[in-house]
Amino acid sequence: MGKSTYSAGKRQRERDKERKRKEKSARRRENTSGTGGVPIATADQIQGGAMLSVEEVMQSIHAPPDSTPRATVPGRLFVGGLGFNVTSADLRATLERFGAVEDAFVVTDRDTGESRGFGFVTLADRRDATRAIKELDNTDLQGRALVVRLATERQR
Repeated sequence: MGKSTYSAGKRQRERDKERKRKEKSARRRENTSGTGGVPIATADQIQGGAMLSVEEVMQSIHAPPDSTPRATVPGRLFVGGLGFNVTSADLRATLERFGAVEDAFVVTDRDTGESRGFGFVTLADRRDATRAIKELDNTDLQGRALVVRLATERQR
C-alpha cells in the first residue's frame, strides 16, 4: 500500500517537473523572439520627427560645440552639497549660464519642508550638462562645495 502511494506521488512530481520545464522553454522562446519589449520605429515615424534615429542621438552627443545639431538629448544632473538656504530658483540661475534649463528643483524633506541639501536639474542639451559638470563640480555656492554629476535612476 505504501509503495503505490509513493509511486503516485513520484509520478505527480515528474509531471509537474515536465510541465514547468515546458513553461520555462515557452517563456525563453517568447523572450528571445521579437523585440523583447523594445519599440520599433517605422521610417515614417523617424522622418516625421516622432522618434530620434540612432544617428541623430549619437550626432547630438558627439557633435562639435560650434555645430548646430538636428536633435538634442537632454542631460539630467544631480547637484549635491547645496546649502540649506539654496532655493530651486537659485539652482536654476546657477545652471542657466550653461544652456537652457528645462527644470530645476531642490529636494525638500516632506515633514519639515526644509532642503535636504541636494537637487536635480535638467538641461535641454546633454553637451551643456557635460560642460556644467566640468565647470561646477567642486566649486563654491553660498559657502558650500558643490557635487555635480550625471543623475542616475535609483534602483527600487
